[in-house]
Amino acid sequence: MARPSFKEQVLQAREEAIVASVNRLLAEKGFDAMTVDEVVADVGIGKASLYKHFTSKEELAAAAMVRVLDRALDEVARLRSMDLDAVGRLKALARWTYEQQIAGQMPALPSQSSSLRGALMGDKGYMDRLMQLSDELGGWITEAQAAGRLDATVPPELVLYLLYARACDPVLGVMRASGSHSDAQVVTWLVEHCFRGLGA
Repeated sequence: MARPSFKEQVLQAREEAIVASVNRLLAEKGFDAMTVDEVVADVGIGKASLYKHFTSKEELAAAAMVRVLDRALDEVARLRSMDLDAVGRLKALARWTYEQQIAGQMPALPSQSSSLRGALMGDKGYMDRLMQLSDELGGWITEAQAAGRLDATVPPELVLYLLYARACDPVLGVMRASGSHSDAQVVTWLVEHCFRGLGA
């Protein structure tokens, strides 16, 4: 395989910097508050340079989500190789998701933005990764239900959506802001209660 030219390497590095900036800004501010002007200022490029890579704010968000899904799929592969049962893998992935939030690596995207939803649904890279992740987690969920470790009367897709909701769980931020408990304790409580509910 031919080595990329210097110009191609520069363009790739710039695109990586843009996506990293978008990811961080989306985690800090959310999609609605983030502006393209903030991205170009953060990366230190002009708008014309940014638009060579991405044509809209929605496309920027889609690129950030592809990066998140790549990291999630890497984590799924790591967990698959560990000596854990299905519930253990699901709990570990929920914990990883909260840790990504703490590290400022989990974009906050609105669920009601039709333009963003359209951009994400139209992005093949995003959809392919989302389906791959959903299939993997769906397999873990049905395995855990068959083993009696998760309630088999609950539709697997509901469990999947509950797990996806951990990626934007506002409780973590509220509890961290109170300063009353360590991050590790808050994450442990959230993961445990996600799986066993609030019963005594």
